[in-house]
Amino acid sequence: MLLRPNQRTKLDDSNDKLFYSEPRFVTHVDEGFIQQVTDLYRQLLKPNTRILDMMSSWVSHLPEEIEFSHVEGHGLNEKELARNPTLNHYFVQNLNENPKFPLLDQDFDAVINCVSVQYIQYPEAVFSEIHRILKPGGVAIFSFSNRMFFQKAIEAWRENSEKGRVELVKSYFNSVPGFTSPEVIARQSQVPNLLQWLGAGGGDPFYAVVAYKQ
Repeated sequence: MLLRPNQRTKLDDSNDKLFYSEPRFVTHVDEGFIQQVTDLYRQLLKPNTRILDMMSSWVSHLPEEIEFSHVEGHGLNEKELARNPTLNHYFVQNLNENPKFPLLDQDFDAVINCVSVQYIQYPEAVFSEIHRILKPGGVAIFSFSNRMFFQKAIEAWRENSEKGRVELVKSYFNSVPGFTSPEVIARQSQVPNLLQWLGAGGGDPFYAVVAYKQ
């Protein structure tokens, strides 16, 4: 078993739909993180391909100069998804209740997930679905920092170190046969923020775990 039952628990075990019922038109990471995730997408994603932005919101951080054939959005707040100008279509679904995507087999070239992997309670099922919908050679990109809604992150994430969280996401990929060995990108924020100017430390750390469907 990838996670023990207690490792899947959340401090707030109410339905996630309640927590996300009101839109949050904010970004949950700093400009340095956003710049780095957009640069990573620019490096790994190709024009005229089909993208699933999983657990998305009102922004996707995709590079504006790349034209994709279709960007599908998924999330828990319809108002946020409706505000996202990048999405061609979207659907609302709680993956912790139903991890099966309403999407066709081998229909997407890439799946992206930005700062949301910490909320997935059944990663085995979700990552199996990612593998199912990806075309052979398709890429999955999971990026995250050290920020979270603490009450909604699973115990395995809350109680882990930053290095341990990277290993956790790698284990999610490794739990599904047919992914390449996951690659890790880890960097410190390159853009100073107000806290840095005040001498209170660096910006948001940037982590990404990337794997391809074989």
